[in-house]
Amino acid sequence: MASTVITHLLFPLAFLVILFSTAASRQLNEKLYIVYMGDVPSPDIQDYSQTAATASHLSLLHSLHGSYEAAQESFVHSYWKSFNGFAAWLSSSHAQHLSNTDGIVSVFESKKAKPLTSRSWDFVGLPLSQQTNDLEYQSDVIVGVLDTGVWPESESFDDKGLGPIPSKWKGVCQTTPDFKSCNKKIIGASFYNKGSGSEPEAGEFISPRDSDGHGTHTASTAAGSIVKNASLFGFAQGDARGGVPGARIAIYKVCFSDCSDVDILAAFDDAIHDGVDIISVSIGYSNGGFLPPLNYFEDSIAIGAFHAMKRGILTSNAACNDGSVGTVCNYSPWSLTVAASSIDRQFKSQLNLGNQTSFEGRAINTFTMEQPWYPLVYGGDATNVSGGFSSQDSSGCKLYSLDRSLVEGKIVLCYLADPYDLPDGGVYVSGGAGAIIMYDPMNDTASSFIVPATLIFNKEGEVIRSYINSTSSPTASIEKGVVRNDLPAPIVASFSSKGPNQITPNLLKPDITAPGVDILAAWSKAAPMTTSPLDKRVVDFNIVSGTSMACPHATGAAAYVKSFHPDWSPAAIKSALMTTASTFDATLEGNRAGELGYGSGQINPLKAINPGLVYEADAKSYINMLCSQGYNETSLRLLTGESVTCSSKLSENGVWELNYPSMMIVRDVSEPIFVQFPRTVTNVGPPKATYQAKLDAPLGMNVTVEPDTLSFTSSNQKMSYNVKIESRVVPDDYALLSGALTWSSGNYSVRSPIVVYYVKQ
Repeated sequence: MASTVITHLLFPLAFLVILFSTAASRQLNEKLYIVYMGDVPSPDIQDYSQTAATASHLSLLHSLHGSYEAAQESFVHSYWKSFNGFAAWLSSSHAQHLSNTDGIVSVFESKKAKPLTSRSWDFVGLPLSQQTNDLEYQSDVIVGVLDTGVWPESESFDDKGLGPIPSKWKGVCQTTPDFKSCNKKIIGASFYNKGSGSEPEAGEFISPRDSDGHGTHTASTAAGSIVKNASLFGFAQGDARGGVPGARIAIYKVCFSDCSDVDILAAFDDAIHDGVDIISVSIGYSNGGFLPPLNYFEDSIAIGAFHAMKRGILTSNAACNDGSVGTVCNYSPWSLTVAASSIDRQFKSQLNLGNQTSFEGRAINTFTMEQPWYPLVYGGDATNVSGGFSSQDSSGCKLYSLDRSLVEGKIVLCYLADPYDLPDGGVYVSGGAGAIIMYDPMNDTASSFIVPATLIFNKEGEVIRSYINSTSSPTASIEKGVVRNDLPAPIVASFSSKGPNQITPNLLKPDITAPGVDILAAWSKAAPMTTSPLDKRVVDFNIVSGTSMACPHATGAAAYVKSFHPDWSPAAIKSALMTTASTFDATLEGNRAGELGYGSGQINPLKAINPGLVYEADAKSYINMLCSQGYNETSLRLLTGESVTCSSKLSENGVWELNYPSMMIVRDVSEPIFVQFPRTVTNVGPPKATYQAKLDAPLGMNVTVEPDTLSFTSSNQKMSYNVKIESRVVPDDYALLSGALTWSSGNYSVRSPIVVYYVKQ
């Protein structure tokens, strides 16, 4: 039987050199599972270590398989630093047997997740001048980034001016022949590939080095150093930097061809132990809403984030890129779930036709065409029939679907059926001069292409097709891209996944929004500039879009707040970001989904460092909520490592009683509403302050708050209030009703959205 030796360099003990079969040679009925066992044993167990943990996990597998040899072959990885569990190859019957075993919270198959700026920080009100003034506060903040790794030589990770590495740091720099060292900016770097179960793809680094670009981009957005005059071939030129340019970065590479649960949990286990302050995860189980939502404790990111929260670490998550209502991911209440929005800048590329008609398309078109005009052809009329392709294939300009003799030297009109299968590569290999790409759903983002190209609406494409059919010699030209500024913004990106939360509908998700459209940040020199592997251009910075880009903006904002308030809890930081967020104009096209699209609003880091009041919540608060969701006491006891008793009074009220900064009700249209939201706020502003409530009730709702005045006499004083919402009439033509409760005192304004969402069962 072929086998692979897997040695995790963080764990040099000979005991952990484990032999296990590759995915190709496993028994056909075996899959890779996570066996999650909750919190680590009590600190009173003095000899608990990696050796002890692995021995106990192998013992469970031994009882299952009947032999130590089979147990070792099944075993993949132990989690023991920050929580308890292991990964192993199991049959479905063995997995079911373990799930019924005492001491185990959940057993679930290891899934494959996917990785989901010069102007953006200015747009959210955090100018470079302010960031440089605050560098001294940021030096002790460590941002952990779980992603595709990093390109350490990028200027964004220059450690010039940084002092010694914070003494609290306990992590490592996992060096390899292609990753020689860390520095005072990237203070730690590790990689995790036990869950891939296959050989690496060509060009992939088995090290913390990034061959994709995604991880380099997100890390530099969150906490990159200041780089003057950064741009992509002159586009988006300005001073690139992260939200906390003086902070440190710890890299945890969990994504190779994909991102395995096994590796995500291993990285969380290490990051929590290593001493990071904020964890950034631009990864998600994006499925378009076609698969059942994940139970909180069958979700590796939710599990890791829970244990991070218990140890004072906030996890910032991307909300996913499926776009439609009900597809939001990473929705655990102890995480910060981040949607993506635009900034007041767009990249345009004008298309001119030979009949003097013009269209302004969306593209980061870095090319200047050599000739003023080129022949124009529709891809569907240039099919590579001898290659076995259909006109449907060539209409989308799929790779090798175009007849070179019919498109060489011409601009090609292409339909785009799949946003992840761009047609420019097909035009490129067939010798086309450029591409006009027709696509409606995501025309609010700009892409880079391997040939001169621009993205237009389908209706405009039909006009172009009519022009092609009206003349024997149609011509066109595509101008080099330009930047359009001062546009209406922010607008929720069309790709940004929206609520409601499918596991806990009465908890508003996403929490907040941050810039995620056309973001400039550092890039890996091993990654193509565009999505095409044919593109050989190497760039230091790239412009890309996604909730993956929004997440590190929120991470940077959270780290910025942490730098001023190192003793604040994850809930307090999250509350500060949510209650000070800038509101959206719900009348703008793109913002019509309301809070289901943008949550509490767009991050405002400068306001968040001084919010006045915060909503605190700890592990016990979340456990009470989980009790109301039907989680049993035994599992919750394992989860927390403490005694848990679920109150018989808890039902769905347990969600509304969670001390959350937003308020959400999901109701069937046939059901009346009578809901109470008890809340407690902590004074983190001036010791003596009086706050007055202002209610903006959702349409048709009777909303009251008692008391409506909160008078504080000291710092950190807590005061409680209760919001009652009642309605027996469903307003006509409304599915989403929005309002807010704002507590005001002088310059302080603490806003909580109130959202009622009617559904038909």
